[in-house]
Amino acid sequence: MLRLIPSVRPLLYAGVALGSLAAAPAFAQAVQVDDDTVIGDSETGDIVVTARRREERLLDVPVAVTAISANTLEKLQATDLSGIQGTVPNVNLVQGRGSTSNANIFIRGIGQPDALQTFDPAVGIYVDGVYMSRIQGALFGLFDVERVEVLRGPQGTLYGKNTVGGAVNVVTRKPDTVQFRAAGSATYGSYDQILLNGYVSAPLVTDKLALSLAGVYDKRDGVVIDPLTGRDYNDRNSWAARGILRATPSENVELILSGDYYKQRNAAALGQATAPLTGLLGFPVLKPAYPYGRTWNYRASTSLAPGQGQRVDHWGVSFTGNIELSDALTFTSITGYRKLSPDYYLDFDATELEVSDAFVGVRQEQFSQELQLKYDSGPLSGVFGLYYLNEDVTSHQEAYSDNLVYLAPAGPPLTFTRFIDDEQNTKSYAAFGQVTYDFTDQFSATAGLRYSKERKRYHRVTSTVTGGVTGGFYEYPNSLPAPFNGIDHVDFDAWTPTLSLSFKPTRDTLLYASASRGFKSGGFNGRVNGVGDVTQVIGGVPTIVPFFEPETVWTYEGGAKGSFLDGRVTMAATGFYSTYQDFQARVGGGSAGAFPVVNAGELRIWGIEFEAAVRPVREWSIRTSFGYLNADYEEFNDGRRAPAYSCNPTGSAIVCEPPFAPPISFSLASDYAIPLGNAGSLTLGGDARFVDKHYLSIDNRPGLIEDGYWLVNAFVQFDAAGGKYYLRGGVKNLTKSIYKTDGQEFSSIGNIQTAYYGDPRTWSVTAGFRF
Repeated sequence: MLRLIPSVRPLLYAGVALGSLAAAPAFAQAVQVDDDTVIGDSETGDIVVTARRREERLLDVPVAVTAISANTLEKLQATDLSGIQGTVPNVNLVQGRGSTSNANIFIRGIGQPDALQTFDPAVGIYVDGVYMSRIQGALFGLFDVERVEVLRGPQGTLYGKNTVGGAVNVVTRKPDTVQFRAAGSATYGSYDQILLNGYVSAPLVTDKLALSLAGVYDKRDGVVIDPLTGRDYNDRNSWAARGILRATPSENVELILSGDYYKQRNAAALGQATAPLTGLLGFPVLKPAYPYGRTWNYRASTSLAPGQGQRVDHWGVSFTGNIELSDALTFTSITGYRKLSPDYYLDFDATELEVSDAFVGVRQEQFSQELQLKYDSGPLSGVFGLYYLNEDVTSHQEAYSDNLVYLAPAGPPLTFTRFIDDEQNTKSYAAFGQVTYDFTDQFSATAGLRYSKERKRYHRVTSTVTGGVTGGFYEYPNSLPAPFNGIDHVDFDAWTPTLSLSFKPTRDTLLYASASRGFKSGGFNGRVNGVGDVTQVIGGVPTIVPFFEPETVWTYEGGAKGSFLDGRVTMAATGFYSTYQDFQARVGGGSAGAFPVVNAGELRIWGIEFEAAVRPVREWSIRTSFGYLNADYEEFNDGRRAPAYSCNPTGSAIVCEPPFAPPISFSLASDYAIPLGNAGSLTLGGDARFVDKHYLSIDNRPGLIEDGYWLVNAFVQFDAAGGKYYLRGGVKNLTKSIYKTDGQEFSSIGNIQTAYYGDPRTWSVTAGFRF
């Protein structure tokens, strides 16, 4: 595995910076990672995005956004959203802990890795304008995607649910009301992978009505083997479908009805124990057959029985109406309903012992409505709107710890099961507006303001069965002492403004500066099993804090972007500075079994981002990106002065660094098409991505550190004459890098510290068509 040793890092800083400047660096806001130019075309055309909720040229948008086309997603061999990991600067997007469909997303060091339903995501995921409230099921496939837009920085004005880190906007392909279109592919690869994709779009009434249908089937054997049983884990087994009906009854009206369904049925996802496991209160030290500290070889054991895997059903419908009221006014309505039903068996300790296993069954549904009025006339343009979200989440959980609880150091363990039932309702309201005024053809200013208000209501009941005896009943909030026992709901609100100034020296260049504020609401501790989970030491006094407060972030940035040499070179650059306050952290408890959630303090984050897309000749494409991130805790109040892993053990010296904030992210991709005359063309391509050292837990546990890794992928593709048929062979993780993607820290339960890893080297062969 390739590692970046510390002495090499400064050379990479300098080399990447100089190389990027020499070859057209691209600060990551205005670059389409690739274009769909084919051999023989001389122009790439303008790239259009909807980052500001209206169609604009990417080069005109004073926002840090990267647009990744469907063509590029194919070249990256991306089958789901995690396939873009490492290609967008300062974006860490990986498979979330313990599940093949959870998304763990951090942008510029800001994210929320905990899948618990009482935490809101810090990075919003939107599909055709509809917000996805949960990170479960968010790592969906990309089978009918037109492009993916990644917006970095707080989205505090225009995007439906306020997010502090950024947004991932997935735009699907809409049916064509004039032409018939179809595409399909079949892939076979390592671990008996079978991947089938299909897409068809047909006009039902020419120029008036069209329908598209898309589907994907993805199955692969597990890459992790349990040597004690021979069973495999970390497999893939899912299928998904989407149908879109598009009507254009007149030139001024567009109506889009969309429905999608995702089904997952696979075994559990296993990681590796990275610390010695202990029984409750620290005794005895537990000794699994495959102890911690070993070199990861895709071998892990589990106490989960056959059939205790993972099931996800996720479906939704949306209706979008776009009505041009006049030459200057357009009205848009986006209505969405979604239902998510994951049932997960999880082995947190990642051994054949039952230190902490769990069943988590969640039932979530949401309804959202957004109304927009867009104005564009003369020097003034803008978007004004209202937003509403109503989300219900219920869960039933069972925690199994038959190897955790002991009566005495030398005594046998007691069987232990905890039963949990909880429910949460969230209602979110917002009103927003953003206007841009063009003072001249070159200079413009944009100002926006949003008011958000949320109410969260929470109730939880837990009980335990220890050694066959039922007890440990706890009800939140009723079991709290007065007056806290009546706090079953809490309200949050915030004003989030944005301001930007932009200057266009030429039509295809832009300079801008901006300031924006983001907000993520607070909530309740979804792991509260006793008063200790909502007790913090404030001023030396134990204090009950029944809920955690919102997070806020201010980000200031300046950027430049441009397209040169008739579109052959596209560049973008940005620098930013953020102050991130009251960040929400689940920290390892100072006592056994405690899971406090605190507003730990403040982060200071600054960085730079580069991107470039270069086409030296028609047949050759080069893409690169570089991100530097400097993130530090300015304040960390975790209330833990005694535990060894407090981030602020003395109250004055912070000893931790923020997790999931690699200082450097870098990528370089290239492909070259070799014309074969009347036979077609042969394309050779590949990409290399580097993600620097970063921590996988808030308190920087030694076993939950990724030292930095390279990923190298390559492909060769033959396109028949006319481009309708193709054959592709690809390899991912060519150099067999072994790298950690996520971590699970439950140190107050058996000293659990589990790391999860990326896939080994895999190969695939794909045959496909498109017309």
